[in-house]
Amino acid sequence: MKIHEYQGKQIFRRYGISVPRGEVCFNADEAEAAARRLIDETKNEVVVVKAQIHAGGRGKGGGVKVVKGAAEARKAAEGLLGKRLVTHQTGPDGQLVRRLYVEQGLDIARELYLGLVVDRERRRIALMASTEGGVEIEKVAEETPEKILMEHVDPVVGLGAYQARKLAFGLEISRGSPAPKETFAEFSRTLSALVSLFEKEDCSLCEINPLVVTKAGKILALDSKINFDENAAGRHPDWAELMDRDEEDPVELEAKEAGLSYVSLDGDIGCLVNGAGLAMATMDIIKHHGGNPANFLDVGGGASKDQVEKAFKMILSSPKVKGIFVNIFGGIMKCDVIAEGVVAATRELGLEVPLVVRLEGTNVEAGKRILSESGLAIQAADGMADGARKIVAAVRA
Repeated sequence: MKIHEYQGKQIFRRYGISVPRGEVCFNADEAEAAARRLIDETKNEVVVVKAQIHAGGRGKGGGVKVVKGAAEARKAAEGLLGKRLVTHQTGPDGQLVRRLYVEQGLDIARELYLGLVVDRERRRIALMASTEGGVEIEKVAEETPEKILMEHVDPVVGLGAYQARKLAFGLEISRGSPAPKETFAEFSRTLSALVSLFEKEDCSLCEINPLVVTKAGKILALDSKINFDENAAGRHPDWAELMDRDEEDPVELEAKEAGLSYVSLDGDIGCLVNGAGLAMATMDIIKHHGGNPANFLDVGGGASKDQVEKAFKMILSSPKVKGIFVNIFGGIMKCDVIAEGVVAATRELGLEVPLVVRLEGTNVEAGKRILSESGLAIQAADGMADGARKIVAAVRA
């Protein structure tokens, strides 16, 4: 689950991480008023107007405007609100800007990168730092990997003081600071707070890009990017308030509410499968035979007839779907239940695209009989490979 920059900074404040002053705004009037308040409080006319979307690269995409004065902040807000912002993470369609964050301008001396992720191979939190702040970390890793410093956090001991010192020295954190000891100490406190935040908030990603050192030697998080591990949602009922439903795929939200695992993709062959492993294998074999899956959809081991119908409707909600491949291996899931759901959904929706069904496992003969006696144009497949060949051929035709 992703949250906005301003929400991440609210969490940073709770953990004692310094962030610039700022206010979230939903229209140009609010942006102008927020800018005026910030100017009065900081005695600095420079403010930054930032688009709030769930994607990186906003600066390069034109979503971050540094302006002078409240009137200019209003103009920047009017230019951003309602605009589709296209970045390297949004795809060509971009994302609609519905809210802004107006923030005080800072006297910046240096920009750094700080990020925490889960290293699944090491089973520890990986803490990454780099002098290349403001640049995509993927680009740094590709072009200048030696500029990325990394420490792993022991789950029992936590972040060691020696690790914080190692990163501080590696980044030359106190270079040019008028108060080097204070800058060094503040950086160490920021690292410790971030590790604590990452653990307690059940994050899968926590990134500050850039982390800035001001000319006065202060350390501040100029940006925030926090992703939560949805597997821990039961421990965090407050996450529901942080979710921006406008930024989420509506079909994925519907699937989550129905208890289904669904991810939208860019292809044209809809997939309805039981089991995550089989779903991934189904996508692979469709690609192998020259097709492109339109989604990942795992109905699980105990889906009901109603859930199967909902799954079908979700697949067909995408206008790009030109065919559907149902691939079921019945263990706990019964093939006749799947068949009843497929037939009911096909009749209700008036299916107009090719449909190929492969059933195997519990009650398979009953399931095949339901499909064959339905009178519907459903192609049966003898196996997974046969089904993939048939649906790719049908879509091409």
